[in-house]
Amino acid sequence: MTIQWFPGHMAKARREVSEKIKYVDIVFELIDARLPLSSRNPMMDQIVQQKPRLILLNKGDLADKEQNQKWQHYFQEKGYHTLIINAQQNKGINKIVPEAKKALKEKLDRERSKGVKPRAIRAMCIGIPNVGKSTLMNRLVGKKIAQTGNKPGVTKGQQWLRSGTDLELLDTPGILWPRFEDQEIGKKLALTGAIKDQLLHLDDLAIYGLSFFSRFYPQRLVERYNLTEADTLLPAAELLMLISQKRGYRDDYDRASEMIIQEIRSSKLGPYTLDRWEELGALKDEN
Repeated sequence: MTIQWFPGHMAKARREVSEKIKYVDIVFELIDARLPLSSRNPMMDQIVQQKPRLILLNKGDLADKEQNQKWQHYFQEKGYHTLIINAQQNKGINKIVPEAKKALKEKLDRERSKGVKPRAIRAMCIGIPNVGKSTLMNRLVGKKIAQTGNKPGVTKGQQWLRSGTDLELLDTPGILWPRFEDQEIGKKLALTGAIKDQLLHLDDLAIYGLSFFSRFYPQRLVERYNLTEADTLLPAAELLMLISQKRGYRDDYDRASEMIIQEIRSSKLGPYTLDRWEELGALKDEN
């Protein structure tokens, strides 16, 4: 399974972000808690440069809680302010502004000492497709998205979204890197739904998912598909055939594959983290 996907609008979005980064105080980097490294854009450091950054591990409830804590600690050790949130369920959203203020403490203190009148923090939210960027922005600004107008020095027509009195968000599209240099990353993104299914062979993806769950969460396969522990030791392709038979799909492996993928995505096999903290060295090589 070879995945190469970089629509033209993604390239445009990357250019827009690079051009507008100078207008914000801080960047909210939104990543999928199930893919703490694979859902990050490898050009992010180059694009964001020295801007303060708040890393938001979104969809935290869909990820392995133990892995969440380890990844949060990992990013904090690298000097990033980090929160675990779930934008869909409105969990942790109220912590974002206070954490952003912590990240900007030196800047805010410096402005205060110069007598600069306090103003709302200006932020840009960046994330790859399907990571929850739109949901997060809607949570932050509420149902009525108000345009706060053009700020001094900002290009004409640039839209700012107000979140209370303390935060203004620059409305920019998400971005995705131009290619998957490691196919493993592509498979992980595909399994979580970040890539259109039309670009994939569903049986390959289902086999990948089964192989992962057999390795890290075998008991969940046993319970969900009425398997034995010995069954989970089968090669993933054989396991796919077995599950297909047990679910009454007979030799319709495409249908079985689609079912397995959807059940993984909808958390019917429970929370999971594809980027394993304990395999950090290998993951760094992938990225």
